Amino acid sequence: MEGIKPKHRRAGLFLLGLVVGAALMVGFSDRLSSVFAASSLSLNDLIGDTQPAEVKADQFWRAWRLLEENYIPTTASSTLPTEEERLWGAIGGLAESYNDPYTIFLPPSDAEVFREDISGEFSGVGMELGLRDGRLVVVAPLKNSPAERAGILSGDAIVGVDGRPTEGMAVDEAVKLIRGPKGTTVAITIDREGTDRPFDIAIVRDTIVIPAINNYLREDGIYVIELYSFSANSSELFRQSLRAFIESGAHKLILDLRGNPGGYLEASVQMASFFLPVGEPIVTEDFKGKREPTVHRSEGYNVFRNYSLDMVILVNQGTASASEILAGALEQHGVATLVGMTTFGKGSVQELISLGGGAELKVTIARWLTPDGTSLSEGGLEPEIVADRTVEDVQAGRDPQTDAAVAWLLAQ
Repeated sequence: MEGIKPKHRRAGLFLLGLVVGAALMVGFSDRLSSVFAASSLSLNDLIGDTQPAEVKADQFWRAWRLLEENYIPTTASSTLPTEEERLWGAIGGLAESYNDPYTIFLPPSDAEVFREDISGEFSGVGMELGLRDGRLVVVAPLKNSPAERAGILSGDAIVGVDGRPTEGMAVDEAVKLIRGPKGTTVAITIDREGTDRPFDIAIVRDTIVIPAINNYLREDGIYVIELYSFSANSSELFRQSLRAFIESGAHKLILDLRGNPGGYLEASVQMASFFLPVGEPIVTEDFKGKREPTVHRSEGYNVFRNYSLDMVILVNQGTASASEILAGALEQHGVATLVGMTTFGKGSVQELISLGGGAELKVTIARWLTPDGTSLSEGGLEPEIVADRTVEDVQAGRDPQTDAAVAWLLAQ
């Protein structure tokens, strides 16, 4: 995957091994201008001339000085934090006070790891991690990743990593624990719905290759496109799959977005444009009054305008961000019927801002709204045809969701 470029949005969350700013953010912008020009910051740089008049920092400065004057290390191995480390801690606490799992401070070392991850060069276990009701959960394992091969499922709650409890742990902290060098093993403690107690899964880390797409014609004449991510080249791969669909002579299409954690917003807009007339709204970036909303509209490729098309989109709890944008747009414009389970509900936009000195601040700046004005963060998308796929179904090789999609399509 290409690195995120200036003003590019990413719709995704945290991929373990790959920290996809929105898999892990549902939208992502990389702003390259620095807030501070200095290569190394001090508190005067932070507070100094930029201090809002209404903010009284007396208590902060008093706490700073009290700690500096009174704190003593209690063990021989204890070390005092540097001024820079205290500064990073203060900024981290400020970001955490917003109680948003996607608004985080990245000190220089973490920021470097983040940029390596989004560049596509990483090793890990290959799964996307998010927060739901305060718990760390697996949004989706990547196709053919170590996590998927080890049996990790969408919706699994991660309650421990190598014996360390994850209660109250931030997503980025869990990512640090789970990622690691190729060939090493990490033990993930899983709490899975339907099981009596948590259990461990050992996963051997490997180089992660982000899959893109697969397509084929079923014997019953239904064409299937399985889309695994919204990478920089996925819209072109999707176009090629749609051409193969048309050349097959089929008129019934299943687009499988289950376990797709998202990716580039531009990819989802391009894909929706293959089905919609020019100018139709696909998704709105809503800044809640802080700036004018941005409406992303169809480019108007609309290749099926004279084609008899019956279409189903398969979704589940691992369908997130850019996947939800595409599914919501096609469903609400009457192009496709959603089949499966409620989607993840990741509908916020993050911007990565340089603070200087190698540190970054990732800030939620907007939310995604579907064409009818629904916020994706408010519970995700509800499918018209509800069909579950249980752990037992997966283990037995059954797929009731695909069965439900096929039954609906054959009845049209």
